[in-house]
Amino acid sequence: MGSKLSYHIYFLLVALFFSTGLLSQTSEQKALEAKRERLQKEIKEINRLLFAEKKEKGTVLDQMEALDKRINVRQELIRVTNQQSNLLNRQINVNIRNISKLREDLKILKTDYANLIQKSYQNKAQSNRLMFLLSSENFYQAFKRLQYMEQYAKHRKKQGEGIIKKTDELAVLNRDLVEQRKTKEQLLAENKKVKNELFNEIESQKNLLRSIQQNETKYTAAIAKKQKEARKIDREIERLIKSAIVNTNKKAGKSSSTKFVLTPEAKLVASNFSSNKGKLIWPVEKGIKSQGYGVYNDKLYPGIKHRNNGVTIATDKGSKARAIFEGEVIAILSVPGGSRGVQIKHGNYISTYYNLSTVYVKKGDKVTVKETLGDIYTNRFDGTTKLKFYLYQDSNRLNPEDWIYQL
Repeated sequence: MGSKLSYHIYFLLVALFFSTGLLSQTSEQKALEAKRERLQKEIKEINRLLFAEKKEKGTVLDQMEALDKRINVRQELIRVTNQQSNLLNRQINVNIRNISKLREDLKILKTDYANLIQKSYQNKAQSNRLMFLLSSENFYQAFKRLQYMEQYAKHRKKQGEGIIKKTDELAVLNRDLVEQRKTKEQLLAENKKVKNELFNEIESQKNLLRSIQQNETKYTAAIAKKQKEARKIDREIERLIKSAIVNTNKKAGKSSSTKFVLTPEAKLVASNFSSNKGKLIWPVEKGIKSQGYGVYNDKLYPGIKHRNNGVTIATDKGSKARAIFEGEVIAILSVPGGSRGVQIKHGNYISTYYNLSTVYVKKGDKVTVKETLGDIYTNRFDGTTKLKFYLYQDSNRLNPEDWIYQL
């Protein structure tokens, strides 16, 4: 009796362990599937926004950056799909073990049930229920025999129900196993397709690299031109910020040129802005990050460094820039030979929206979150539409990727 009880307890613990593991794996599988779908969507957006036109119209540097971004996303997609496949392997193995265990239990239950049926017929052949009761020596014995027969009948019924339940569980596990294997086959097929696409893109990148190497002067000239334009924009942004700090503080009777002196109202706006770190909206309604914040090495000449003091977001032609938070317009940028831009002060935080063809606001305007600031310029050579977005606290640069939700 004790050994049978300990066996049942052991089985319950094993079943609980497997069910808990399956729940956590299901949760992990859902997270991986969501990530895979996001990466697939990002690849579609890259194709739509960065490869909408023939890239030979653009600079070789733009072609390299667009190809590199798509290759990186495809590599991440392959990694995530492999994780999903490995997780499915573990789930399939758990299912196989559970099916094997259920088959053993079902075999034991059927054997027990067969013995019960056989014993029942043997008892029936020896004497019927009524004679069994009438042969009792006294009322107490008859009562105990009646209880025994009722318990025996319940036990038979319970055994039968147990067989049905185990059979149903086995059928469900078998169906799950078939579905899991189908899903795994689909993931493997998709991974093969993505790997082929990645191989073709890497070959395209190699071909592009060879063409660049044949005309190194043109490539380095394109880099130098792009870096010069970026420095000009950066200098103008920082000049306007310092000018705004000086003018604001002068009104308050202060002389600092690096930090805003905040009024109680401005402190509240700054506090609200700060508390929304990581949750701020995108400065465009939809798009993808085509270039992140910081310094990175050139793909062809690692000795050459590129710097982005903000982030570059590719979006649809005709898209508009929008305010990421409430604030006051402190400057309208107009870089000679370049595009236009808007600077908004949020307490002592400044957001800058550059590469606009048209501006809808003017200096001194109060704006609300999501308010339209202007039309984003579309490059007539390669057809791309990109917003350059910058974020500062006083005169200090910030990484917008830390502040904008999922940027």
